[in-house]
Amino acid sequence: MLVYPSSIDLSSRTLRYLTGRLAVRRGEIGTRWRRLTAGRQALLALAHLRCGDTYARLAAGFGVGIATVYRYIREAVEVLAALAPTLTEAMDIARIKAFVILDGTLLPIDRIAADTPYYSGKHKRHGMNVQVLTDPFGRLLRPRPRCPAPRTT
Repeated sequence: MLVYPSSIDLSSRTLRYLTGRLAVRRGEIGTRWRRLTAGRQALLALAHLRCGDTYARLAAGFGVGIATVYRYIREAVEVLAALAPTLTEAMDIARIKAFVILDGTLLPIDRIAADTPYYSGKHKRHGMNVQVLTDPFGRLLRPRPRCPAPRTT
């Protein structure tokens, strides 16, 4: 295995923020021991979310198993998702704005042909449809839960 240095174009403030939230979460659930510290877990999750590194690559780089990488990323995403406003709160914010922007995109995923609900004929690939609601300045008001790609032929 070859190891090489890499970088993520995120601020250290982002890393510190997620580290703090993960440390609080660990305290809430009473975790006594983990393979990685909260800071390393935050770095692992941000590397996956920002750079799209695979679980296998992250597992090798951080010296943990693939299942551990999956659990760490899922926990970090749940911590971040808990901070998002509810749909009612987002709609209340939208009512006071002059206008809001609803936009969506297809996030590519690895799927086999049997998973046809996730296939987008428009993009000619498998993916998850993600839609977001933002204010005029691009600040996120509410992400919509991901769903299978729309079936287009």
